[in-house]
Amino acid sequence: MEQPIIEDISELIKRRFEELTELKAKGVNAFAYNFERTDYSAEIKSTYEEGTEKNVSIAGRIMAIRRMGKASFAAIQDVKGRIQIYLKRDEIAEAYDHFKLYDIGDIIGVKGFVFKTRTGEISVHCKELVLLTKSLRPIPIAKEVTDENGNKTVHDQFADKELRYRQRYVDLIVNPEVKDVFIQRSKIISFLRAFLDKQNILEVETPVLQGLYGGASARPFVTHHNALDIPLYLRIADELYLKRLIVGGFDGVYEISKDFRNEGMDKTHNPEFTMMEVYVAYKDYEWMMKFVEEMISGLCMQVYGKTDFQFEDKIIDFKPPWNRVSMVNSIKEKTGVDVLLVDDAVLKSTAIKYGVALTGKESRGKIIDGIFEICIQDTLIQPTFLVDYPVETSPLAKKHRSIPGLVERFEGFVAGKEICNAFSELNDPIDQKERFEDQVKARDAGDDEAQTYDEDFIRALEYGMPPTAGLGVGIDRLVMLLTNQVSIRDVLFFPQMKPEK
Repeated sequence: MEQPIIEDISELIKRRFEELTELKAKGVNAFAYNFERTDYSAEIKSTYEEGTEKNVSIAGRIMAIRRMGKASFAAIQDVKGRIQIYLKRDEIAEAYDHFKLYDIGDIIGVKGFVFKTRTGEISVHCKELVLLTKSLRPIPIAKEVTDENGNKTVHDQFADKELRYRQRYVDLIVNPEVKDVFIQRSKIISFLRAFLDKQNILEVETPVLQGLYGGASARPFVTHHNALDIPLYLRIADELYLKRLIVGGFDGVYEISKDFRNEGMDKTHNPEFTMMEVYVAYKDYEWMMKFVEEMISGLCMQVYGKTDFQFEDKIIDFKPPWNRVSMVNSIKEKTGVDVLLVDDAVLKSTAIKYGVALTGKESRGKIIDGIFEICIQDTLIQPTFLVDYPVETSPLAKKHRSIPGLVERFEGFVAGKEICNAFSELNDPIDQKERFEDQVKARDAGDDEAQTYDEDFIRALEYGMPPTAGLGVGIDRLVMLLTNQVSIRDVLFFPQMKPEK
């Protein structure tokens, strides 16, 4: 009878606990306190010189073992890659005896010298071996089985997406290329922070727990503060607090932070996400478009040395200038309808014709936005500024200086996905108060994503806020585009998941 590829997992775990017990009986500390590591796999390989004997001290996780009686080979993996080690019983004696109780997944320290095997593989000849951590649960190492016809079948590959997201720690061990995405993410954020600092825009922090949420159209997460006996909300945006700082006299502020929205999850939405918001006094949305072009193209060149990227089956080029498209005009070109001029009946019938699902509670602005999403959004492949939105959908943006019914707002779209949102910020407290009141009416009519009335923010504006340009950038979506990841879960270490059964 053909043997199964993998043993029962509980038996494997049981065996490892037995090995741990035996190691302890031999006086081996299976969970060490430290190890003096001085070298890494990649550097050892890249700096190797034929004919020289270089001593090294490395540490990492065992990913393969090949035992041959008096000698053995193993592959260990550190943060920079893998390297082979060679162990000889006559040279490490007692440690070699302990090595019989080591498993794939164990973390070890090795001191020795670098050499090249007969097959030409750069390796470390072990002179000193120490167990640093005993792995009590087997890691899922893929195995290849080749049949008599040469056909290969891969067993036990850790490829299940949901399991990889839940157990990211295992994913990072057995799929080390995943690390590259997160290293790039860190570099992207570091560049953005350095770029803004260089512009003398001050990094600040604002409250995560807020007595009144605002700054976006979204449902919040609600919690309770026991000492004050009041409800508090996890922020859905940083906007209103950052603009208070502009009122207070700062010329430019930014925050890179976690925001939270109690909404559905899909390939581009996670309830906890990273936003970068920037506010600069005495500027408008026209200035901000050029700022975004300079910032994103500069990011591409600094981190990647290029502005063009493969995303799915498309080549995206972030080189300025980006396209500019009017929301209203693009809808008119597609549908033949000027959504600013037609009455409600025609607007609704147009929306229904193109497949927008209506409940009857939507404002004109939301219906227009729905038509845009179905008819236009997926066509915006190259970096594009979609400009000039209906006033109903943008309660925090200044009214357009020349087109009634619109506001000075743009969103940046790439590959059909929104990556940023910006306004000429509304600084007229009378207009802002009326907009908030309209939002309250929308909420009373059933729109649970309508914004709240923030009386203190109105008071702040009454003290006077200079003309200001504001920008919000979705960091997660930007990283997705620059690393060719189709799901937001692939750029978050620990995405939100349904509870395990």
